[in-house]
Amino acid sequence: MNRILIGGTIALALVLGGCEARAPKPTADAPAQTIPYGANKAASGTFVHDGVTLYYETYGEGPPLLLVHGNGGSLGTLAAQIDFFKAHHKVIAMDSRDQGRSSDSTGPLTYEIMTDDLAALLDHLNTGPVDIVGWSDGGIEALLMGVRHPEKVKKLVAMAANLNPSTDAIYPETDKLVRDLLAGMTDEQKKTPEGKRTFRVTSLMLAEPHIDPALLGKIAAPTLVLGSDHDLIKLEHLVAMYNAIPNANLAIFPASTHMVPYDNPTLFNATVQRFLDAPFKKIDRIPETMASLEKVQAGLPK
Repeated sequence: MNRILIGGTIALALVLGGCEARAPKPTADAPAQTIPYGANKAASGTFVHDGVTLYYETYGEGPPLLLVHGNGGSLGTLAAQIDFFKAHHKVIAMDSRDQGRSSDSTGPLTYEIMTDDLAALLDHLNTGPVDIVGWSDGGIEALLMGVRHPEKVKKLVAMAANLNPSTDAIYPETDKLVRDLLAGMTDEQKKTPEGKRTFRVTSLMLAEPHIDPALLGKIAAPTLVLGSDHDLIKLEHLVAMYNAIPNANLAIFPASTHMVPYDNPTLFNATVQRFLDAPFKKIDRIPETMASLEKVQAGLPK
């Protein structure tokens, strides 16, 4: 059957060849990769946390950067990001529990538990504080890292995250897409190992997350909230998250969807890199505006 790749509030039927995690099919903007991200034994490792064997890969040297994939995917779905950021960072990416090459769990599956898996990975690798970039479900986990494990975070980027599973946060057609995909699974499909995983992680999106917006006020790390103007997350929800985080920037990709990290990795990666490279500065809108206006006026012909 088709594997269902779902990121946060996205559900797209993608044929990924059974359980094998592979790099995305190259597009004009994303050249073919020669490294099998997500299935590269030379760069891989495993460790056990909370009874689950978690699979990860590391690349490059430099400041540590943790990349977090979306629901139903694997670290291989971030191939374009790994390939770009490894030139200047030690890139770390892990398959979430019940997904990719990590093993299945028996207890409840929550974003908080998956976030604690990420914290355990950083302890396992002895990284110290890291920058974190998460896409969709990975964006949710990035925000929760800032709440639950602030000492492990330098800067964080949350692409197309949501705080709750309701239509206050997502568009009605997004909710319908997930429900239709679950309803379309046969009982026989649900009994297969792949089908059990798909049903479990997809169902998560209808029940979670439930993050009190007030918790975002505890995030001390400079944060970049990202989304697209045709995202599956409501724009007003993204803006509300931005407003709730004390040290935040906001960027909305034009003429783009939830899939912009794959569709246009050049734009996405450059936006993230600029945020990671620049010292964070809180903007005071009136003084900053007036200072620039004075420069404009000073440069006009006399």
